[in-house]
Amino acid sequence: MRSHKIGALGILIAGSLIACASLAEIAGIEFSADMIMRGPDGQMSSGKMYVGSNRMRTEMSHQGQNMIRIVDQNRGMEWMIFPERQGYMERPAPMAGQMSRSPSAETNPCQGITNLSCRRVGEEAIAGRRAIKWEMTMNHEGQTLTGFQWLDAERGMPLKYQMPNGQAMELRVLGIESVAGRRVEKWEMTMFAPNEQPVRTYQWYDPELKLAVRQEMPGGIVQELTNIQIGPQPDALFQVPAGYTKVEPPQAPPR
Repeated sequence: MRSHKIGALGILIAGSLIACASLAEIAGIEFSADMIMRGPDGQMSSGKMYVGSNRMRTEMSHQGQNMIRIVDQNRGMEWMIFPERQGYMERPAPMAGQMSRSPSAETNPCQGITNLSCRRVGEEAIAGRRAIKWEMTMNHEGQTLTGFQWLDAERGMPLKYQMPNGQAMELRVLGIESVAGRRVEKWEMTMFAPNEQPVRTYQWYDPELKLAVRQEMPGGIVQELTNIQIGPQPDALFQVPAGYTKVEPPQAPPR
């Protein structure tokens, strides 16, 4: 039962990390790029990414089907488009209305997350970077669970977190490198868990684009952006094509 409670807090804290990543993902300069993913077995898949003003379009092929995802934070909507079926699904966009604001370490990271409260407890240095430390508390089935998160004072992204069950994550910058002809920062993310070996992931972060242009993950999986072209993107890229039919998402089976 205890591990279930800790897992619940972990999910909520992870949600706040994902929110910060999403803010970095499509905020900033307009550009287009090719997306490439390589697996440990040599398999490769590719796609396209287009980033506009608070809008993003990604094109990928999965199991022989082409899929397009459009997120428009200006309109607060997200669409999944299926060209072969000339159909689309829509839903409210995650973080709607917040994309225009850059993430801040002084903004309560628990804001908008149910059953989780945060308290600013001070400032510390994490891997040589100034960070704001937040205490994160959850009351669940009569027990109070507490974790901590350190947000980068300059960029607002999580640099470190600690969970009550001993799980932890820490980010540190390793240096400056060149990827796809761009000057980027190489970061190491280390995940810790009790009685397990640390797991390391590497990201090459582009400060101008505000996202990772390359990632190396455990198991030999590599994701990267190539052929990055800076410039305004056509409005038509972020709209559902004329004549496409709206379809409803499949209903979950009754329990």
